[in-house]
Amino acid sequence: MDASTIILLFISTLLSTLINSIAVDTIRGQQTLRDGDTIISAGGEFQLGFFSPGVVRVNDKGITLQTDDEIIWSTNTSTSIKNPVAQLLDSGNLVLRDEDHDINTNEDFIWQSFDYPGDNLLPGMKLGLDLITGLDRYITSWKSVDDPSTGNFTDRLDPNGFPQFFLSKGSASWVRTGPWNGRQFSCNPKSNPNGIYTDQFVFNEKEIYYKFDLINETSAVIRFIWTPIGELKILAWNYNDQIWRVYMTLKVGDCDHYGLCGAYGICNINSSPRCECLRGFVPKFPEKWRRVDWSSGCVRETKLDCMTETGFLKYTGVKLPDTRESWYNMRVDLAECGRLCLKNCSCTAYANADIRSGGSGCILWFNDLIDIKGFTEDGQDIYVRMPASELGSFNFPGEIWRSRTKRNRKQKRKEIWKSSSKCVALNKIKTEDWDFPSVDFKSIANATDNFSRDNQLGEGGFGPVYKGMLNDGQEIAVKRLSKDSSQGFDEFLNEVSCIAKLQHRNLVTLLGCCTEKGERILIYEYMANKSLDSVFYDEKLRKSMDWMKRYNIINGIARGLLYLHQDSKLRIIHRDLKASNILLDHDMNPKISDFGMARCFEGSQTEANTSRIVGTYGYMSPEYAIDGQFSVKSDVFSFGVLLIELVSGKKNRLFSHPDHSLNLLGHAWKSYNEDKLLGLIDEEILESSNKIQVFRVIQIGLLCVQEDPTERPVMSQVVLMLTSNTELPHPTKPGFFMERRLRYTNLLSSKPSFSSCNQLTITSIQPRQ
Repeated sequence: MDASTIILLFISTLLSTLINSIAVDTIRGQQTLRDGDTIISAGGEFQLGFFSPGVVRVNDKGITLQTDDEIIWSTNTSTSIKNPVAQLLDSGNLVLRDEDHDINTNEDFIWQSFDYPGDNLLPGMKLGLDLITGLDRYITSWKSVDDPSTGNFTDRLDPNGFPQFFLSKGSASWVRTGPWNGRQFSCNPKSNPNGIYTDQFVFNEKEIYYKFDLINETSAVIRFIWTPIGELKILAWNYNDQIWRVYMTLKVGDCDHYGLCGAYGICNINSSPRCECLRGFVPKFPEKWRRVDWSSGCVRETKLDCMTETGFLKYTGVKLPDTRESWYNMRVDLAECGRLCLKNCSCTAYANADIRSGGSGCILWFNDLIDIKGFTEDGQDIYVRMPASELGSFNFPGEIWRSRTKRNRKQKRKEIWKSSSKCVALNKIKTEDWDFPSVDFKSIANATDNFSRDNQLGEGGFGPVYKGMLNDGQEIAVKRLSKDSSQGFDEFLNEVSCIAKLQHRNLVTLLGCCTEKGERILIYEYMANKSLDSVFYDEKLRKSMDWMKRYNIINGIARGLLYLHQDSKLRIIHRDLKASNILLDHDMNPKISDFGMARCFEGSQTEANTSRIVGTYGYMSPEYAIDGQFSVKSDVFSFGVLLIELVSGKKNRLFSHPDHSLNLLGHAWKSYNEDKLLGLIDEEILESSNKIQVFRVIQIGLLCVQEDPTERPVMSQVVLMLTSNTELPHPTKPGFFMERRLRYTNLLSSKPSFSSCNQLTITSIQPRQ
C-alpha cells in the first residue's frame, strides 16, 4: 500500500494553543513521535505532526514512519549516522543531521524535506534539478483536499532545450510556464504585485531551479500550494485569526492549456474564436477549425525555400513557444541571434532570452512553433521566419529582417562539390558576411605549420588530425583525409552535411571545410583536453577523473545523443559512438564528434538496414553487427557500453578477469545479478563517489545494452533516468556478453590496431560475413 495514502508528515504554521506538544524542535535517536504529539521549530514558526495514527522514529539510518506492524516510509539514506537528529527548522524544513555537526552548514544535512516539496512551496525551497546529483525537486498535487495521496497534477522543470516548467495532468502536458525571461516566466500573470517576495531562477552547469524568498522578516508569511484541480494558490498567514487566507489564485484559462491552437497557431483570450493562425499561415484542416478543434494547427501558405530570400516578422507581447527543441546561448545578443537564425536553413524563429535592460541571450527554434499565447503586457518579442515574397504583403508595426542570396545559389553549391578548387565553410564565426567564407588551402597549411608532425594530435581511419592557429589567435583542429584512406568522398560529404545542420553544446562545432587541390579537409573547434579515450584510459590522467567529472560527461553525452535522435531537425543515428569520438573541451565538457558514418532520417523513420557494416566492435549492437539493422536503439547500446566503461575504468573488448572469460558487459551483468557491483567500480572513484548514484548509472547502462532492442530505453527516457530518482526496471541479459577464448583477448591486447587509442577517432569498416 502506498505510504502517502496512510500517513504523512505535515508542517503547518504554529497555532495559538498547542496540545500534547513536545516542547522541542528535535527528535533524537531512539525517540518516537506519536499521533497527537508535535514538535515546534525554535522560533515558534512551524509545527510538525500527523494526519492519522503512526509513529516517527529516528535511528542511525534516518527517519522512519511506521505503525506497530510495519515501516511505511523512510528517508532511505545510505549513510550511517553516529548521533542522528531530526530537527524542524524555522524555515519549515525538516532535516536529518548528525548532532555533532554544525547546524548552519546545509551540506551536513543527510536528508531534508525541502528536497521533496509535496504540494507546497515554501520560501527558500528549490523547485528544479540538481544536475550533479540528479535530484529532481517537483510539485505533486493531493488527490483531494482531505486525501494527501498522489493526485493528478505534477509541476516539474523540463531541462531540454531552454528550461521551462510544465504542469502535467496525468502523463499529458497541461500548462507550460514559458521560459524565464530574466524577470519572470514568459507571459505569466504577475503573482507578486505588492512586492512581498523576490523571485530567483538559477540556471548554470550545476543546477537549474526556481525559488522565492520573503523580502524581510516583517513581510507577510506566504506559501504556494497546488490544488487537486490544478490551480496555483498563494496563501498568506493571518496572525490575528491564526489561519491561512488565500492571497491570490492563479487559475488556468483557455489560452493556458498547452498547445490549444496547435503548430503556428496563436491564442488570444480576448478574441472569439480563441485561436488564429500566424500571419502567412492557414489552418491545416479547415473543417476541424470550423468545429472549434484547433489542435491540428496551421501550415505555411508559401513554403520556405532556403535558396531564395527570407526574412522575419516580429510579433510583440507573446508567450514564447515551447522551447524543448530550441537552441540557446546566453552570451549572444539579439542582432547576432537574428544572423545565426538567418544562416541556418532549418531555423524557424528566434527571440531574446533575457529582456532585462542590457540583457542578452539567444533562443533559436528549428521545429514547429507550438503553444503561443498572444497580446499580453507580460509577453516577449519573437521573430518568425518567412519567405521574402510574404513580407511586403503585411501592413503592421514590426521589424523585418531579410537575407540576400546570390542568384542560382543552388546550382553554385552543386558546382562547388564537383570542383577541386573550391572551399565551403559551413559555420563561419566572427564575421558580418553571411555568405560562406573562403578558407583556402594555403591558410590551413600556415595555421598548421605546413601540417607539421609536431602539431599532429592523432590519426584515425580518416587520416591525421592537426592542431592549428589562425591569424586571429583562434585554435582549430584540422582533420585531413589521407589520400589512401579507405574512407572516401562520400563519408567526407556525409560528415559535412550532417554536422552542418547541428547546433548543440554537446556536439563538436564544424567551422569549415576545403576541397582545394584535391584535398578533403574539415576544420573543427579545438578541444583542449583531446578525446575521452586518450584521457580516460591513460593510467595517470584517469586519476584526475573523479566521479563528478565522469557523471557530468555521462550527462553531456546523453543530452547530445538526445538532440541527435529527437530534437534536431533531422533524426540522426551516429553509428560510431565510442570513447575516442567523445571530445573534451577546456572545462571537460563532452562533445560528440565524427559523423562520417552517421545516417539522417526524416519524418517518423527510426531504423534502416544496410549491407555495409561500419563502426567499432565492442560498441556495436548485436542486431547491427549481425543483421545490418541500425536504429536509435543501436546508438543507445553504444551509449550503454560507454556508461559501464566510465564507471569501471575498463574497456569492453580488452577486459579480462581471472575468474571468467566474459567481456566487460558480461562481467557487469554477472556482478549485478550477484549483487557485487562494488567490485565493478573503478578504484579511483570508489572512495569519493556516491555509491547509490554509481549503482544507478550501472543499472541504466545495463538497460541500454539489453540484447533485445525493443527493451532498451530511448534517449529521452535515459536522460530522465539520469536526472531524476524514478524507479528503474530490472535489465535483461545484454547483447555480446558471452564468454570467448582468452587467447583471443590476448591477441587484441597485443595489437593496438584492433582498438581506437588516438586522441580523436577511428572507424573500422568491415564487410558482412
